[in-house]
Amino acid sequence: MGHDHAHGAAGHGHSHEISQDADRGKLAIALGLILAFMAVEVAVGIAASSLALLSDAAHMLTDAAAIGLALVAINLARRPARGAFTFGLKRAEILSAQFNGATLLVLGLLITVEGVRRVINPPDVEGTAVLVVALIGVAVNLAATWTLASANRNSLNVEGAYQHLLTDLAAFIATAIAGAVILLTGFREADGIAALLVAAIMLYASFGLLRESGRIFLEAAPRGMDVQEIGLALARAPGVVEVHDLHVWEVSSGFPSLAAHVVVGRDCDCHQARLGLQEILRDRFAIAHTTLQMDHEGGDLVQLEVRCDEGLPVVRAGAAADPHDARPR
Repeated sequence: MGHDHAHGAAGHGHSHEISQDADRGKLAIALGLILAFMAVEVAVGIAASSLALLSDAAHMLTDAAAIGLALVAINLARRPARGAFTFGLKRAEILSAQFNGATLLVLGLLITVEGVRRVINPPDVEGTAVLVVALIGVAVNLAATWTLASANRNSLNVEGAYQHLLTDLAAFIATAIAGAVILLTGFREADGIAALLVAAIMLYASFGLLRESGRIFLEAAPRGMDVQEIGLALARAPGVVEVHDLHVWEVSSGFPSLAAHVVVGRDCDCHQARLGLQEILRDRFAIAHTTLQMDHEGGDLVQLEVRCDEGLPVVRAGAAADPHDARPR
C-alpha cells in the first residue's frame, strides 16, 4: 500500500499474522499432567519433610501458572487489531514470557536461601518417599516436556512454558538422586544440595527469558538481524540515494517490523523503488511489516519559517538547500 505526500510517498507492507499459533491442545495436556502430579507431590513432600520435593512442587505450581498464562496470552494475541491497539494484543505473549522469567527468578532465590539453611542444618528426610515420588515426577515431566517440545516454540511465550517444564524435569532428576543418596548413605544434606541445584537451573532459565523478553520491550532489533547490513542492502538498491532514520524492532515473537526514510533520484519512480525495497526486506531478511517513506532527491519541501517579530509560524513551499534539513527557517 502506498500513500502520496507533498514531497514523496510512504509505503507500508503489512503482515500481522504470526507464523504459527502455539498448539493449545498440547498446552492443555501438559497443564493437566502438571496439576495432577503437583497435588501428590505437595502431600508427600510435607509428610517426608523434603525441601527438594516441596521446591519441585512449588516449581510445578509456576509451571501450571506459566502454561495457563501461555494459553491466555495465545488467545489474546489472536485478537485482531482494533481501536487504540493497532498491533492487536500480540505483546501479551511477551508479557507472559516476562512473568514466567520473573517467577523463576524469585522462586529460585527463595529456594537458594532455604537450601543453604538445610545444608547447614539438615532435617530428617524420608529417602524412600522422596525417591519414589521423584521417579514418578521424572516420568510425568518427560511426558509434559515431550508434548510441548513439538508445539510452536518460536513463540517466546510457549518457550517460557517449555523452559519451566524442562527445568522441572532436571529438578526431579536431582531430587531422585538425592533420595537415593539419603536412602543408601544417610547423607541428609543431599536434600538441600539437590534444592540448590534446582535453584541454579531456575535462575539460569529465568535469565534467558528475562533477557529475550526485555529485548523486545526495549525494541531492540531481533536477535540475529544486522541493522547495518539491512541499511546497506537498501542503500545499494537501484535508484536509492540515501537511507536514514532506519528502525528495526520486534512487535512480538517472530513479528519483526521496519521503518525507514529513503531518498531516491529525482527521475526515479519512487513507487516502483518502494516495491523493490519491500521485496528485498521480505525475501532476504524475512521482514514483511515495513513502513518506507520515499522522497526525491532535491525535491520541493514544505518549510517552516518563524518571524522573530511576531513569533508566528509561516508555511511556504520552496526548494531547500538540504533536503534532509528539518530545522525551522
